[in-house]
Amino acid sequence: MEIIAEIGTSHGGDISKAKELIETAVGAGADWVKFQWVYAEEILHPQTGYVSLPTGRIRLFDRFRELEVGQKFFRECLEFTHSLGAKFMCTPFGMRSLCELMEIKPDAVKIASPELNHIPLLESLAEFRKSEKIQVVMSSGVSKLRDIEKAIEITGTENATLLHCITFYPAPEDEYNLSVIPNLSRIFGIPCGVSDHSLDPVLVPSLAAAVGATMIEKHITLSKETDGLDDPVALTGEQFALMNHCVRQCEAVIRQYGENAGDYIKKQLREEYGGRIEKVLGSGTKRLAAAESANYGRTNRSLHFLRDMKSGERVAESDIGVLRTEKELLPGITPEFLGTVAGAILTRDVPSGKGVEFEDFMKKGE
Repeated sequence: MEIIAEIGTSHGGDISKAKELIETAVGAGADWVKFQWVYAEEILHPQTGYVSLPTGRIRLFDRFRELEVGQKFFRECLEFTHSLGAKFMCTPFGMRSLCELMEIKPDAVKIASPELNHIPLLESLAEFRKSEKIQVVMSSGVSKLRDIEKAIEITGTENATLLHCITFYPAPEDEYNLSVIPNLSRIFGIPCGVSDHSLDPVLVPSLAAAVGATMIEKHITLSKETDGLDDPVALTGEQFALMNHCVRQCEAVIRQYGENAGDYIKKQLREEYGGRIEKVLGSGTKRLAAAESANYGRTNRSLHFLRDMKSGERVAESDIGVLRTEKELLPGITPEFLGTVAGAILTRDVPSGKGVEFEDFMKKGE
């Protein structure tokens, strides 16, 4: 079982802090360390809304801008990770970050849940995989079965892992539905694990191991009191080490008891967590968790206009962004229609940031 320490953007652009996080992660037992290669314009429209931080309210777009670092930063992180005997994984959010990431030759590329329907990104990754044979890990939060199926059809199943996930921070353990993990693995024919955003360092990871997860991802931080976007739901080094210890104990049980190991692990966890275990295991049917269902279509990618445009203008592909909607904007049509609307002529004025709708190209009465 492989354990990923999600550093994400907790480094805040400081290479010394990034290395301290890597050391902490590897020292706590992580097999992988993972970063996020952020360019704000690949993720959000500037008008997407605001986020409240300890320092005050700031545009979410500007907060992402603060987290942008160059290729040299990630190359140094990769080399330092390798020097400690761990593997380097990174999440791109668009074409620029993907291409720059592939140039430094990561051990794996991670597709985050909101990018599971970023069709152009997935198609580009699939092209890279034809020659590079790079490992891909995909999270499946805020997605439906058909979204996962479409993504895997594009990227392929070779050297691929799927992570079951709830895209909500912190994620409620009782909605995790971990019994879906072996079902997803059977449906798609690839290993499946969990990306866990819950607060408990033991419950979800250990139960995931009990049902057959092959990979477990958890955020890590130096302190929950710092201003990283994900620090409040991340584990400290000590908590991460505890999680690693419990997962390794589960592995030992699996080696000893074989097919009966899952039942033994569940029995042990019931002594600590009682009846909550059944809720965390869930039905095994893939569906949106209640905590994330309202964000379906908003956290995922959709098409948005990147500038004010007038009726009668022809829309170029460069006029449209494949973006998360997030806070204040309304979502547009899904990215699969980018080629359909590129080259079409507008029949009404549209403001920058607006979600692209088919009605933007239809005459009244059509």
